[in-house]
Amino acid sequence: MGGFFGVASKSDCVFDLFFGTDYHSHLGTRRAGMVVYGKDGFDRAIHNIENAPFRTKFEKEVNDMKGNLGIGCISDYEPQPLIVRSHHGTFAITTVGRINNVDEIVDNIFTTGNTHFLEMSGGDINATELVAAIINQKENIIEGIKYAQELIEGSMTMLVMTPKGIFAARDRLGRTPVIIGKKEDGYCVTFESFAYLNLGYQDERELGPGEIVIMTPEEVRTVSVAGKDMKICTFLWIYYGYPSSSYEGVSVEQMRYKCGAMLARRDNVKPDIVAGVPDSGTAHAVGYANESGIPFSRPFIKYTPTWPRSFMPTIQSKRNLIAKMKLIPVHDLIKGRSLLLIDDSIVRGTQLRETTEFLYQSGAKEVHIRPACPPLVYGCKFVNFSRSSSEMDLITRRVIKDIEGEAEPAKEILNEYTNPESERYERMIEQIRKQLNFTSLRYHRLDDMMDSVGIDKSKLCTYCWDGRE
Repeated sequence: MGGFFGVASKSDCVFDLFFGTDYHSHLGTRRAGMVVYGKDGFDRAIHNIENAPFRTKFEKEVNDMKGNLGIGCISDYEPQPLIVRSHHGTFAITTVGRINNVDEIVDNIFTTGNTHFLEMSGGDINATELVAAIINQKENIIEGIKYAQELIEGSMTMLVMTPKGIFAARDRLGRTPVIIGKKEDGYCVTFESFAYLNLGYQDERELGPGEIVIMTPEEVRTVSVAGKDMKICTFLWIYYGYPSSSYEGVSVEQMRYKCGAMLARRDNVKPDIVAGVPDSGTAHAVGYANESGIPFSRPFIKYTPTWPRSFMPTIQSKRNLIAKMKLIPVHDLIKGRSLLLIDDSIVRGTQLRETTEFLYQSGAKEVHIRPACPPLVYGCKFVNFSRSSSEMDLITRRVIKDIEGEAEPAKEILNEYTNPESERYERMIEQIRKQLNFTSLRYHRLDDMMDSVGIDKSKLCTYCWDGRE
């Protein structure tokens, strides 16, 4: 996914930039960077953070950098922020999003005079560099940002820093958030709303879909108004968002409590305890326990001091090993018990199957699984929820292939697999239950999940569950 933080301050901004960026570390573990602008011009640092946390890698920079404007990012893929020199002058840029029409855009830019793009390892083009090249096609930065928003298929949110201020632009349909904070000597812009709270900022406002603002130490001014349509990623509340964040005025933690409560209202099993797969499943489990009256417990503990996040390594076997190694059993809370376990989702199913086997080996009598969202049937093509190369990585699609005998059944058939009232849906769920060795399996319903968020359903992206754009 990736996250960002920017500061425009009347005084030195590096302290706020350092900690505000660090507060986005849950959104990626591969690359991180900061750029500041001050009396000596632009100063940038980028580090690989795969084997060390952000704070450790940037300790030197936070003492050496000076400036009153700054942008920082945590990136799950490309090195950024970048510093670009063009007919607009010199600017720094960082992005969060996904570009599905890269080849088409690159070919178009080549025909208009751009001579090259640097390839990253694996042959991919740095998406942030491509966005900068798009911006440079226009006469000014504002028109360039608007052009990028129109041209890119997928989503693209960005911060563009010039010597005069920071342009913040939310992607055209608002799939990811952009939030402004304010304090006495300046402003900040952030992906996660909680990132500025301990730095002395107060909530100012959220940008609307496609809105572009210019942020200086004195003001935040809209230079391109928001659009009317929004499709914010619902997975922000289910999984990606940090518990203390809010999007569109809806608390992540509160949404997860509601989610768990709605799961409980539709359930009929009576386990001994309810537990959440840490960390994102915990709040869902507390909501379920409070609604059902079944005790909440922690039958295994996640060891976090040194292990990296399990979904980040590119090698699946390594992901599986890390996921297994992080969970430490509390045998007294497992042996002889019937457990109901809530996870945020089931993607491939590998980790949850291993967790279930781990519980059985620790003496569990039953393991009932309740994912906090519906079955994932479509690969995300908007916000890089996953960079999987094939939808066949999803356990649902593998099971559907086994049932239907083909990898790409007609859309009408897939619609039945996303309908919790259909026979095909029930058959898919039972096949998944058997493959993963659960005592029972019941997914959250899409309508209940959207009710848990509580905003207008037309503003929520649910593509990965129902294929609707």
